[in-house]
Amino acid sequence: MYWYCGKLIESQTLELNINDPGLIYGATVFTTLRVYDHSLDHSLTNWKAHCSRLQLSLQTFGWLEPDWNFVRRGAQTLLQHFPVIRITIFPDGREWITGRFLPKTLTEKQNNGIIARLAKPEFARSLPNHKTGNYLSPWLAKNNVQAVNAEEAILINSEGNWLETSTGNLWGWKDGCWWTPPLEVGILPGIERSHIIQHLQKLGTTIHQQPWTPQLVKEFAAIAYTNSVVEIIPIHTVHQPTGSLEYNPKHPCFLELKGLFLP
Repeated sequence: MYWYCGKLIESQTLELNINDPGLIYGATVFTTLRVYDHSLDHSLTNWKAHCSRLQLSLQTFGWLEPDWNFVRRGAQTLLQHFPVIRITIFPDGREWITGRFLPKTLTEKQNNGIIARLAKPEFARSLPNHKTGNYLSPWLAKNNVQAVNAEEAILINSEGNWLETSTGNLWGWKDGCWWTPPLEVGILPGIERSHIIQHLQKLGTTIHQQPWTPQLVKEFAAIAYTNSVVEIIPIHTVHQPTGSLEYNPKHPCFLELKGLFLP
């Protein structure tokens, strides 16, 4: 089932005009949120932040805004069946909302970490400050690394600096501080990223926002990636052309981040 243009539709197919720019060019914007306690208004759901993300992109592109009452009604309808909601908006203001379940192996990955691999520099995200329907590069990057037994791709720029994963923002721990790439390098301003920064600032924890050079990433004791659905997933191994890097997926530093999601 899904929600489209103010209606709940029981189907696995969506009919679009063959000239729809969303179909031809991926001309949509979207956001994906995890619903906590079956409530859009729960602080961890971050409903207002997700709507603001959509609104900012629509205004930047000069697209029509949707009927926000329809958007909320659709999300409210689907959260009765799914804990994860994806809201897509077309240039003419049509809303398309789908739901899915949490990954079955999420808890295992959160506890034990995953293997990642550096993607090729050409797999750069289009319009990195916005979540658009043209998500081909991250999709290709993740599929390529999964073919060689990694679970996440780390996107890099032409200088070899690490930017973000194919689905989330990066975090590293070094010298008693958290480190994350700055938005200026061309990464998505993740909602969970902003949430974590606010959380750490309240705790008085130092956060360094600077480019992740090939030298800096060797100095981290632990690294992880975050997004609104998976929360925090440590990365214990990163395969790269010059050799693999190993990190501690059970480092005590993660307790500080995980505290953000405790009831």
